[in-house]
Amino acid sequence: MATRWGICGAGKISHDFSVAMKTLPHGDHQIVATAARNLERAQEFAKKHSIPKAYGSYEELANDPDIDVVYLGVLHTEHWRVGLLFLRAGKNVLCEKPFAMNSRQVTDLVSASKRSNVFLMEAIWSRCFPVHAEVRRLLAEEAVGEVKLVKAYFGSPQLHIPRSVKKELGGGALLDIGVYCLQFVLMVFNGERPESIQATGVLLDSGVDESMVVVMKFSRNRMAFCTFSIAVALPNDATISGSKGSIRVLGPMHCPTTLVVNEKEMQYPLPEPCLPLNFTNSTGLRYEAEEVRQCLLKGLKESPRMPLAESVLLTEIMDEARKQVGVVFNQDSQ
Repeated sequence: MATRWGICGAGKISHDFSVAMKTLPHGDHQIVATAARNLERAQEFAKKHSIPKAYGSYEELANDPDIDVVYLGVLHTEHWRVGLLFLRAGKNVLCEKPFAMNSRQVTDLVSASKRSNVFLMEAIWSRCFPVHAEVRRLLAEEAVGEVKLVKAYFGSPQLHIPRSVKKELGGGALLDIGVYCLQFVLMVFNGERPESIQATGVLLDSGVDESMVVVMKFSRNRMAFCTFSIAVALPNDATISGSKGSIRVLGPMHCPTTLVVNEKEMQYPLPEPCLPLNFTNSTGLRYEAEEVRQCLLKGLKESPRMPLAESVLLTEIMDEARKQVGVVFNQDSQ
């Protein structure tokens, strides 16, 4: 039986997610409904993606009994409110990153999922890519010995994009792209809490971070170094340095398709899209959709690839980095 999806939000990422779904077997995944803040926009989205039902409110989607899981593709600032709506309605949820604006909101979402006994996952899609699966396998086998240092870079000029620079839209480098660098570090160190976090950065006039550097120290004298920026392009790669060699993840940090292990390169190509995409490598969103399906089939309430406790820790690290750099959102005082 196919997993029946509802798409919440008719923006660019929801478009790309819907296109990626078409690269999966129709007998496994079906988008049966979509919802936007107004019916006309939802109907336009549904027509483009051949979706049977369109709703002009999120509440209608939450009340649809024929949906197994909801993909939440709304603005960062809406993840908490809309996520709680679906979780309290008893819907399984795949919520776009960042999970919410701060760790308090993330804890609210996790608590709501446990009360409703439903599945919840932060859509860190890179966690589900074959490249990351191979990295986890190599680390488990100690292919590069003891890991001593992890470096991750992500820079993308986005100062012209309103949602990237406006505080009221949840802007800033950290929440939009820095999250991918930090989650990569946590994946390498198996979700371990860092012993110390040091962050520095520069802010835009709007009060959000333009660029940031975060250095973390872990147990056994292991270090991580992350740099991210919405002002300039950076190498967009990561290196894991161990006592017996190195692992490099090449290409965009959020959707990698190339891996280099001790100078041996491996490629993991993506399927071609049936419609133009808004973002790089977006057909790779198929991997997180399939991860959700497999978890639901097994009766799991969270994904072992992106555990809820790790999502909470990730947001706590981002809270501390924001505090040190001086980024404060309205949600922090609510």
